[in-house]
Amino acid sequence: MSLAGSRPRPDAPARGRPRSEAVERAILEGVMRLLEDGVPLAELSIERIARTAGVGKAAIYRRWSGKEELLVDVVRAAEPPEPELPGTSMRDDLLALLENLRQRALASRSSALLHNAHTQMKTSPRIWTAYHGHVIAPRRRQVLDVLRRGQRDGELRADVDVELANDLFVGPLLVRAVLRPEAELPEGLAEQIVDTVLAGLRPVSSTAS
Repeated sequence: MSLAGSRPRPDAPARGRPRSEAVERAILEGVMRLLEDGVPLAELSIERIARTAGVGKAAIYRRWSGKEELLVDVVRAAEPPEPELPGTSMRDDLLALLENLRQRALASRSSALLHNAHTQMKTSPRIWTAYHGHVIAPRRRQVLDVLRRGQRDGELRADVDVELANDLFVGPLLVRAVLRPEAELPEGLAEQIVDTVLAGLRPVSSTAS
């Protein structure tokens, strides 16, 4: 199971929770230490992770179904947290989502752990599939949901293909993060992208927010 799914429910008894969270944290930090030491993902066995974290293998398997889901949660723990959407308008929600993407791109540039993990994940079909399913796909669905609400509320033209619109909003940041690693990611970039794209996608009678 994923890290989020492994945490006790809010109504579960509090007894034993600190110990459980300490074990989970030790496992995640153990994997991070191995990655920071340059250990390739292919060489991160459950046995080695357990030994580094000072736990038994059973402690890992109680929380994750395998190495792939564990590594996904390690990367998620090292990335900036998911944003809280203000919900005040489509524009405001898009700004929050794109600013978070900008922050993740900056973190990947500045963190050797994230840079190496992202690079290596793409060479492992199983790990990349897990990361895509647990992280990338939900983030894309979130943007699509925001765009559909924008259409419903008259902030986005009804004839706009939301799948294409998603790529128009997210694409510029991905280009700079992946294809142009030397390109700047300055403050205000998310707002510039959102307002530039919205200028062409708003209903003709709509005014800028």
